[in-house]
Amino acid sequence: MAEITLAAETRTEFGKGAARRLRRAQMVPAVLYGHGAPPAHITLKGHDTMLALRNSNALLDIQVEGNSQLALPKQVQRNVITGFIEHVDLVMVRRGEKVTVDVPVTLTGEAAPETIINLEYQVLTVLALATNIPEQIEISVEGLQVGDHILLGAVELPEGVELDGNPEALAVGVSAAPTQDEMDADLTREEEGDEFGADEDDEGDSESDDE
Repeated sequence: MAEITLAAETRTEFGKGAARRLRRAQMVPAVLYGHGAPPAHITLKGHDTMLALRNSNALLDIQVEGNSQLALPKQVQRNVITGFIEHVDLVMVRRGEKVTVDVPVTLTGEAAPETIINLEYQVLTVLALATNIPEQIEISVEGLQVGDHILLGAVELPEGVELDGNPEALAVGVSAAPTQDEMDADLTREEEGDEFGADEDDEGDSESDDE
């Protein structure tokens, strides 16, 4: 993954009032920490930060006061309404250092007709070089039949990337798609359940009225 350079400034004001002023100026308060160094309180440009953090494992080159520091986003707080980034925790990393990260999983290929693919993990936890974190991990389901499965240990990982988990755990399973008769039967049971529930409610209401 390519490094993304972000210009930063040292932050000297703290508290809710200072944070609100920064956000009104389209700036993001952030903390840079790790490797035993004291936390560095910085500010980042809001728009640039939003673009940089479109990938959850973006490798950032933080430029502050003439110094350069590689970092990964650890925690990102966003406004639930506007989506604007309100605060970022950044963890320092070094070239050649391996880090544990969660990488999104993407399915590729086409399984056999009338099958359902059950993906057990939306992300995989892996160990990778900080400078070589994959953007996604692909799992091919091409030609899989009912009853087939893929274990985590069988997932092909990019070079230099190691699984951080149980290799015997199920990653993907394949089951038969329901037939039309089965779907119709399920729908009928749901409708009958709704009617039965409604009857119970009516009985409860009538008892309450009698009291």
